[in-house]
Amino acid sequence: MKALTWHGKSDIRCESVPDPTIEDAGDVVIKVTACAICGSDLHIYDGVIPGMESGDILGHETMGEVVETGSGVSKLKVGDRVVVPFTISCGECFFCQRGFYSGCERSNPNKDLAAKAWGHSPAGLFGYSHLLGGFAGGQAEYLRVPYADVGPIKVPSHLTDEQVLFLSDIFPTGYMAADFCNIQEGDTIAVWGCGPVGQMAIKSAFMLGAGRVIAIDTVPERKAIAAESGAIVLDFMDEDIFERIQELTGGRGVDASIDAVGSEAHGTGSFDAVIDRVKQATFMGTDRPHVLRQAIHCTRNFGTVSIVGVYGGFLDKIPMGSAINRGLTFRMAQTPVQRYLPILLQRIEEGQIDPSFIITHRASLEEGPELYKTFRDKQDGCVKVVLKP
Repeated sequence: MKALTWHGKSDIRCESVPDPTIEDAGDVVIKVTACAICGSDLHIYDGVIPGMESGDILGHETMGEVVETGSGVSKLKVGDRVVVPFTISCGECFFCQRGFYSGCERSNPNKDLAAKAWGHSPAGLFGYSHLLGGFAGGQAEYLRVPYADVGPIKVPSHLTDEQVLFLSDIFPTGYMAADFCNIQEGDTIAVWGCGPVGQMAIKSAFMLGAGRVIAIDTVPERKAIAAESGAIVLDFMDEDIFERIQELTGGRGVDASIDAVGSEAHGTGSFDAVIDRVKQATFMGTDRPHVLRQAIHCTRNFGTVSIVGVYGGFLDKIPMGSAINRGLTFRMAQTPVQRYLPILLQRIEEGQIDPSFIITHRASLEEGPELYKTFRDKQDGCVKVVLKP
């Protein structure tokens, strides 16, 4: 089959690889009908995710049709149309039983490696390094799905692939980001980063009752989409974000902030952003948390900071004094996608949201490597890429 594979920093190839097969009784194999390039895939493209090996198949936003099932699968059959969560979860362990599927204790075969980096291992993920299991991803013609009775959700025939594909990751992640904010009717929520997850967070914040959403970015296409969703858009290249948020909130700060940027934040020449870049370039630091620092300062006393941007290592100069003395709450996670799937599928079916609004580019797998570069460099108005094998 054809698949997108990683061969080093900025080196993504479309090449022939062996077809996946059933390896466990709980597996299914799906024929991929649609997949997407995620913003977190760009961290792999940029070479900042550890544990990648040459030839690894990428991708964790995938859907398709079941073509083969293991003998232990009871909930799916050949021909079922499914969306596959990016989190791989057993459904039976301590965390899965409590709905924390992304903390699954069983699904990462390399959990000892992850524990060395983070103290404990999260769940295995599709297409996201050997630190998280080394599972083949879904930017391919076929995908093996472990624990198939727990992960994939069947989708109705009247919904298109593009309407439901993002149930795999970015819609649940954006919704979780807003859910973490404990939004009360009329609250003001700030979202840093208007990429796909940020856009879903904006939509979700309004669905959950926010009165105002402030969206922070600098990319014209992203700002335009955020504005169409009803957000107040601020450009961090044109104005001081802290001062503008103070002005918009009467000096109080926003009720909650969402960091949808993560480890590769761009500053505007501020001292902390410059230091972040120097440390990363000289291997003295792993992440650039400029946005997280700003979100903390912009959040009102006893507000919430919701973090869904990807961070990989140790963060420097986080203003914990501000957070502690002002009573901030931090909420963060890899998304336990399975927890959110039923309610989000219902919202799509009821017409509350059509997640396909985010798509700007549609292409084949063969065009995937070039579109990684286009997406990373924010060229050609690229906000979200969907690939159709």
